Amino acid sequence: MLIESTRNEKVKRARALANRKGRAEQGAHFIEGEKLVREAIVSGAAFQDAFIEAGHDIMAAVLSGSGAEVHTVSRAVMESLTLTDTPQWVCATIKTPNTPLPEFYPAGLIVALDCVQDPGNLGTILRTADAMGASGLLLGAGCADPYAPKPLRAAMGSIYHLPVWQGDLMLEIPRLSEQGFLCICGHLKGGDTLPSPGERCVLLIGNEGSGVSDELAALCFKYRLPMYGFAESLNASVAAGILIYELARRMHEK
Repeated sequence: MLIESTRNEKVKRARALANRKGRAEQGAHFIEGEKLVREAIVSGAAFQDAFIEAGHDIMAAVLSGSGAEVHTVSRAVMESLTLTDTPQWVCATIKTPNTPLPEFYPAGLIVALDCVQDPGNLGTILRTADAMGASGLLLGAGCADPYAPKPLRAAMGSIYHLPVWQGDLMLEIPRLSEQGFLCICGHLKGGDTLPSPGERCVLLIGNEGSGVSDELAALCFKYRLPMYGFAESLNASVAAGILIYELARRMHEK
């Protein structure tokens, strides 16, 4: 049956996921566009409802096979569901995974964020961490919601490729150190020599305006990216991208 009313209950529930309260109450998040939907399918994400325009029978069948309750909707309903100016023809709601902090963190590179509030920065860092083979992303208090629409779009499906933990960094950074991780933070007062990351390394990236807190910085090796021009600092996601790449490169050298 074709859904043509924007007041349909399923449509209203999906629209409520645009805000943090709705996501918390439903334990779900909303994705839109073919790329994100395909990434979620391949990753085995727990679909709830999928909304699709007529004429895409193969995708409808794949979504149904992935556990989604598939609804065919009019263009007007699709436009009411999505947040982009020119929405594509498919969107879905997905159960947000409950990812508890591990007793023992996996070896490799873990990216930790201290109060990174910009949704686009968070999504971009997540995508970079995924591309460079990071073992996970650890979010401290004050970070943007990784399952909000903007981080999901910026991450381009990477949210489904690696674990995203949330915890108290003042507790987790010392615990990571105890488990053999070298903890490095980007810091304007840091040294200019990046240490060898070994097989276990944590990269801590701070708030866009104030950087890593003094308390957390005291627990890490502080490193300052060299600047050869006039700018004194870089955007958080740009700095994170450079450091993630360099650490990952060193960790994968034979």
